[in-house]
Amino acid sequence: MAAKRQYDLVLFGATGFTGGLTAEYLALHAPATTRWALAGRNRSKLEAVRTRLAALNPACAKLPLIEADVGDAEALRQLAQSTTVVLTTVGPYILHGEPLVAACAAAGTHYVDLTGEPEFVDLMWLKYHELAQKTGAKIVHCCGFDSIPHDLGAYFTVLQLPQGVPLKVEGFVRAGGTFSAGTYHSAINAFGRMREYAKVVKQRRAREQYPQGRRIGSTRQAVRYEKSLGTWVVPFPTVDPQVVRRSAAALDRYGPEFRYGHYVQVKKLASVAALIGGVSALFTLAQAGPTRRWLLSKQTSGQGPSAERRAKSWFRVRFHGEGGGKKVVTEVKGGDPGYSETAKMLAESALCLAHDKLPDRAGQLTTAAAMGDALLARLQRAGISFEVVAQ
Repeated sequence: MAAKRQYDLVLFGATGFTGGLTAEYLALHAPATTRWALAGRNRSKLEAVRTRLAALNPACAKLPLIEADVGDAEALRQLAQSTTVVLTTVGPYILHGEPLVAACAAAGTHYVDLTGEPEFVDLMWLKYHELAQKTGAKIVHCCGFDSIPHDLGAYFTVLQLPQGVPLKVEGFVRAGGTFSAGTYHSAINAFGRMREYAKVVKQRRAREQYPQGRRIGSTRQAVRYEKSLGTWVVPFPTVDPQVVRRSAAALDRYGPEFRYGHYVQVKKLASVAALIGGVSALFTLAQAGPTRRWLLSKQTSGQGPSAERRAKSWFRVRFHGEGGGKKVVTEVKGGDPGYSETAKMLAESALCLAHDKLPDRAGQLTTAAAMGDALLARLQRAGISFEVVAQ
């Protein structure tokens, strides 16, 4: 960025539940020298958030407030031009996210969000990747539980394996906790937009250039009993494996051939059928407008569980990696995945982009490609564990 900006980072959506948790994390953990501001469409609600933050950190009593709405292109343009980084919690992103991505790409402003919506990620790549490359903006989606533990967990696993050889990594997810209403709404909307998503996928495949002389793909995935874990594992078709494979395509460290498989762990065989049946039912109901609206009404965005409930929540992702005659087992683990740890990951991603020395890359990037070792170190210091379990 050629000129020094007024702010290091601006949090857009600070008045929502996850946005509020992100603001609290920044209030407690951002360096005192960080110049940051809160943004949203309702000034009185922003003032209430600022008052709450001042009780945690008196310095926050002077936090600047920026009124901006996703429907106001000029306000978003000014916001993007005022800061080095924008972090946003305003979703579902397929409905509300594009104007801010557009503003950041045009202004050369780094951007991070919490989306787990594959259609949104691919659509933003099609529309703004090349512009962001020209302006120097790093557009980094999926900076929460989708997909940091999986993307950086696979990256951490690759670092334990030999260089220059074919590698295979499989990730196995377990979690105990409540996922956010925003995540639920995004999933239901995604189920109802599969036709639109299919078109976007086709367009991206036609335009995207894959690395010459290297092969990136998936392992052969099927429901199976994994003895080393003592559970059944079910292929988990989230955005996470796509993010991991895109990191592998961007970084030579993943070897001449890299394959990745992504699973959720299920204790009992009967639970496998229930899981598959439940997802199938949601998918079917999401296809029609009336039933989709009924599903969306079951959870309200902006609300979330109590601090006590969040404190009891947890996640663990176990990775099995092999290549060059070596095998390794690694693990990423932390607390409440849907809210507290997601807010931490988003905030640390923004601080990383604002303050750390990073690879000289621009455009739409994954967390591993954009921030890699710097973000990994930040998250470890913040209490998210990345460790080698066996080798």
